[in-house]
Amino acid sequence: MNGRVIAGRYELATLIGQGGMGQVWTAYDGRLDRRVAVKLLQPAALSGPATAADELRRRFVRECRVTARVDHPGLVTVHDAGSDGDDLYLVMQYVQGADLADHLAENEPYPWPWAVSVAAQLCAVLAAVHAVPIVHRDLKPGNVMIRPDGTVTVLDLGVASVLDSETTRLTHTGSPIGTPAYMAPEQAMGGAVGPYTDLYALGVLLHELLSGTVPFAGSTALGVLHRHLYEAPDPVRRIRPEVPEVLEALVLRLLAKDPQDRPSGAQEVYERLLPLLPGHGAPGPSAPLDPTRPFRRPHAPWPERSTTPPPPAVPPQAPAPLAPTPAPTRDPRLPAPAKPDVAAAVDEAKRLLGEGAITRAVDILGGILPAAAAEHGEHSPVVGILRKQYASTLMDDGQYRRALPELRRLAADREAVAGPADPQALRFRYDAALCLEQLGEAGAALAEYRALLPYHEPGERAYDIRYRIGLLLLATGDHAAAAADLGALLYEVERAHGPYHPLAAELRRALDRRRQMGGPYR
Repeated sequence: MNGRVIAGRYELATLIGQGGMGQVWTAYDGRLDRRVAVKLLQPAALSGPATAADELRRRFVRECRVTARVDHPGLVTVHDAGSDGDDLYLVMQYVQGADLADHLAENEPYPWPWAVSVAAQLCAVLAAVHAVPIVHRDLKPGNVMIRPDGTVTVLDLGVASVLDSETTRLTHTGSPIGTPAYMAPEQAMGGAVGPYTDLYALGVLLHELLSGTVPFAGSTALGVLHRHLYEAPDPVRRIRPEVPEVLEALVLRLLAKDPQDRPSGAQEVYERLLPLLPGHGAPGPSAPLDPTRPFRRPHAPWPERSTTPPPPAVPPQAPAPLAPTPAPTRDPRLPAPAKPDVAAAVDEAKRLLGEGAITRAVDILGGILPAAAAEHGEHSPVVGILRKQYASTLMDDGQYRRALPELRRLAADREAVAGPADPQALRFRYDAALCLEQLGEAGAALAEYRALLPYHEPGERAYDIRYRIGLLLLATGDHAAAAADLGALLYEVERAHGPYHPLAAELRRALDRRRQMGGPYR
């Protein structure tokens, strides 16, 4: 495959990684004359119908687009994505350095200040990622690079998300896609995932850096996942007594079986690590690939590129006070700004949606809403339709945090007119629950689904809600209740539609995972 040109632009050069789903190559971007990394995914490697591969292609491009929106120096830059023949491709920035697995192997035992520095940088990345929201789902040393200046870069953001969020429908294997050694209990059980899932993987990674080994290992993937569910990790100070007690306690909290017992988010983890980080100017090794360096010498040049000594320290001086900036005024000689054309903006948004330019359509719809409200009235049918399209487009674009308040407002307005049982109001509330689930707010999503369920029983939507409730129960650690609910749902679906209904097959796989992990089938 060496020399193959992807999308008429990227010439593959050297194979640098390979797995069951695809390959990673260094490549040459002929248009911009630069070196890049190209990841090729092969949907044909997934067993299942052709429609599943088509769905994977669609979701892959969507997730890459969402991923490209995350702006953080600790993330590899996404340049391009699409399909070429039977392969999906993702073009990324080529990152110099060593992956964390190799870095750990070459520096064993790993100095605990290095482990803290790596974890702190990962917290900054995860906080930015979870705010989108995106869940990485496969955080592990092989997906983390240490660059020559000591900064950390996270790889494969969004790819695991595509493969895992609908994995049972796509793989037909009944087992989640990911790396078992770093997989949170709720992910191992096939439950709903959220930011708390990445925090567990961060705990596994930090445990490995401090102790030299992952907390749960085994000869089979199933055995490893079983240990994640039912065994307690060994405290790292039993192996490395010099590790601070507060750091050991943080690792144990990150590895809690119940997501509600873990830290509230990456920001909290960072605050716990902050007192353990080296201060500015603290002594440290001068060799490259030192992850403490960004904290000791922030923004310093890369060691191997530095050719001149640093300038002498200059005492900081207080900046001169700034004069207040006068408020801008419009020149009366200039014409008044044109009145926004709501109809033209809506037509343009529809055209962009037809072309797949969802993010641009979102910007147009969000920008025109205030003008439409001023022209037609906040509660007019025109504004209602426009707001509904805006919320729907935000969800299509993966902007769940922005979609949630719009959906809640739509639901409240509709309930005020037609009552709480109105089908449109219920649909808005259901979409809001989906947003909560995607944002990792499992408890709030669970409460909303339960409140919606009585309005939909019996019916197909009730099946879907009950299935999502079961997955959220798995996510919150209530495995027994999840097994009971999913088992009852399986009985009803098979009775109504037969054993070959897609949901029945999916429920059997979920319950089989539960049984294999040591829990009851029903």
